[in-house]
Amino acid sequence: MGKVSIKSDTATAVRYTLGCWEAPLRYGDDCGLLIENNAAERALRVVALEGKNFLFAGFDGGDQSAALIYSLIGTAKLNYLNPEGYLPKVLSRIPENPINRIAELLPTNIETGCTDDVLRTD
Repeated sequence: MGKVSIKSDTATAVRYTLGCWEAPLRYGDDCGLLIENNAAERALRVVALEGKNFLFAGFDGGDQSAALIYSLIGTAKLNYLNPEGYLPKVLSRIPENPINRIAELLPTNIETGCTDDVLRTD
């Protein structure tokens, strides 16, 4: 950086790269992380394709509500959970769950209680 002008395009590109450096390092350290998000995009594709249909889904903001539910369903499926068992457990816990402990509601962290309704399908 000391050899290029601060306002040059090269310096801008280097600053941008250094600002994003944590993500590639995290990917290199955790072999369970995917380098792409194709599965998530496929799961939410219906929201993009049906967006105008959801626009008036009962009230203003219906499209956002539909996107949220599809996101939860897609996340459950990607984690091999039955969405019909996972969603009621998560949605019932949201009101009393503190915001700083939201990670407890992720499919990888939620207690399934070993009931057939949420069992992993893998």
